Amino acid sequence: MLDIGHNSAPLPPEIARRRTFAIISHPDAGKTTLTEKLLLYGGAIQMAGQVRAKGEARRTRSDFMKMERERGISVSASAMSFEYDGRWFNLVDTPGHEDFSEDTYRTLTAVDAAVMVIDGAKGVESQTRKLFEVCRLRDLPILTFCNKMDRESRDVFEIVDEIQEALALDVTPASWPIGMGRDFLGAYDLIHDRIELMDRADRNARAQSVKIDGLDDPKAAELLPADRLEALREEVAMARELLPAFDRQAFLDGSMTPIWFGSAINSFGVRELLSGLADYAPPPQFRPTATREVFAAEPKVTGFVFKVQANMDPKHRDRVAFVRLCSGHFTRGMKLTHVRSAKQMAVSNPVLFLAAEREIAEDAWAGDIIGIPNHGQLRIGDALTEGEALRFTGIPAFAPELLQTVRAGDPMKAKHLDKAL
Repeated sequence: MLDIGHNSAPLPPEIARRRTFAIISHPDAGKTTLTEKLLLYGGAIQMAGQVRAKGEARRTRSDFMKMERERGISVSASAMSFEYDGRWFNLVDTPGHEDFSEDTYRTLTAVDAAVMVIDGAKGVESQTRKLFEVCRLRDLPILTFCNKMDRESRDVFEIVDEIQEALALDVTPASWPIGMGRDFLGAYDLIHDRIELMDRADRNARAQSVKIDGLDDPKAAELLPADRLEALREEVAMARELLPAFDRQAFLDGSMTPIWFGSAINSFGVRELLSGLADYAPPPQFRPTATREVFAAEPKVTGFVFKVQANMDPKHRDRVAFVRLCSGHFTRGMKLTHVRSAKQMAVSNPVLFLAAEREIAEDAWAGDIIGIPNHGQLRIGDALTEGEALRFTGIPAFAPELLQTVRAGDPMKAKHLDKAL
């Protein structure tokens, strides 16, 4: 999904620095914890929460609905924006539980890359496979984070082999773990030739990073026990011999994934993953419509609704439409055409999100996700433009599921029931 070869117009700097991505995983692989730590590194929050918090511990930012807080799972995609190292990130924390997978499928139409989180002890699980196939259908580039290496995990080569065989995906190591479980000390950064050491005492602390000149550097011997260093040398040499080197084009085509090993709850490996997103994930890509492709560099604003969320604010019975901007520079108060109804609408109170919290968006660029207060006019799949009649394609539609029936006991009260609903 590269713009190269389709449209040679250079991206404006504000669009070029944007990275819009989703996080996919099987339930309980640590996706929401990773999301919190990414926000922590991005400066969007001051202290990461816990999915199953006790006492005074904070609740996670991305799991803000009552059901999510009670069950410790993500059931509704949360959109969050933050800045890190000169890049502007739009992160979508998607539900992992299959009961809520429709939300995830639609969300994956609004992003340009995905981070796949796997549990080091369990490997590639069923829901991960399903969500990966959706990413593959969209040719999304995927970065992999192997989580929970501070617990007893499977052999690293076994994990890599399973990813390659189960997902037909080439794997290239961006980092390599130093031990696992109680013996997990950190990781060797193969890209930057650094040893990263984990601090178990402070879960929000940044890892100690030491630049070395290869694993034979005397500094490596000062940092690691002799047996761990020797094992690391052997494993890294074997990995470099057996596994492919990073190929950016293969990554962008969705056929190769770089993998980082870490522990999200201990903040380990998160900074390296975030840097990988900044360096390797693509800027906003073109979006197909029924008549043509829309490119991010186009001056006119276009976008589509990929999600409608009700009751985000517990104080109000609100409804917000999540819109992925596909091109142009949006400013607050713009009049956009609602293509389905062919009517103009003034977008006076657009918002940017930090999970349940929001702030007025004075402007936004292609790649950004904004919320528009919605009183029923906007539906999933609707296009917003500056006048052009576009219909964005690739947004899945699902048949409604009947979960519960409500019937008036007294037929004479049917109108009262309709009004109450």
